[in-house]
Amino acid sequence: MLPFRRLLTVALAGFAIAPAAHAWGPLGHSIVAELAQRHLNPAAEAEVEHLLAPEHTTHLADVASWPDQIQDDPALAALWKQTRALHYIDFLHGDCDYVPPRDCRGGKCVVAGLDHYVQILADRGQPDAARREALKFVVHFVGDVHQPLHAGSRDDKGGNTYQVQFRGKGSNLHKVWDSGLLSTRGLDWRGYAAELDARGPVPLPPPIAPLDNAYAQWAEESCRITVAPGFYPDGHVIGQAYVDAELPVAERRLREAGRRLAEVLNLALEAPRQP
Repeated sequence: MLPFRRLLTVALAGFAIAPAAHAWGPLGHSIVAELAQRHLNPAAEAEVEHLLAPEHTTHLADVASWPDQIQDDPALAALWKQTRALHYIDFLHGDCDYVPPRDCRGGKCVVAGLDHYVQILADRGQPDAARREALKFVVHFVGDVHQPLHAGSRDDKGGNTYQVQFRGKGSNLHKVWDSGLLSTRGLDWRGYAAELDARGPVPLPPPIAPLDNAYAQWAEESCRITVAPGFYPDGHVIGQAYVDAELPVAERRLREAGRRLAEVLNLALEAPRQP
């Protein structure tokens, strides 16, 4: 029997070619979660509702930012310390090719974080509390790995130390990509997700050979966005031309994340709960 990650990679490979710090702020993470929830199969939807019942919600968007929020909770300081390096990956050697010993030492990167928590989520032998926590991390980390600056190749802390002027105020490139670009649309997460979903299924990039790891591919895609001409704005000034060029890129990554998250959850939660 194929290990779950291999099964996921095979499934997403076929799915991808069918027609048709923080990463993102709460708005972006909620959009990704809502896009995914709209496309869960019945078994996955039922399992999500079961796992989230103690949270008094059925909406993935309500827990999508929890892995960021725990850094402010003293009771969860140990969990934050354990997971903080799992929100991103650094490609700091001038290329975007994933080399685990170099780019994910000790399993401390978002690629390994996704692998770890998806395995827990898919394991019905795990306690519900562990699977509920894993669900929150999976929802969040799929969003994280699709935010380009959570997989950057420059030594600037994911754009946090790259200062820019945006809308007449000082900021940094990471913050602009977390929330600034999306805020220019003036939509809340429900309206934004509905607008993006109405565009139909986003075409996904084909598998990157020789990778045999879907999560690593998503990280490489993000990295390659950050090295594209114009991503780092000339003169450190972000004007309307930059927004016009890069907002569609950000929205495409949100749509890709939502579609992929739905597929991850559908695969991990596909077995109906036994009565």
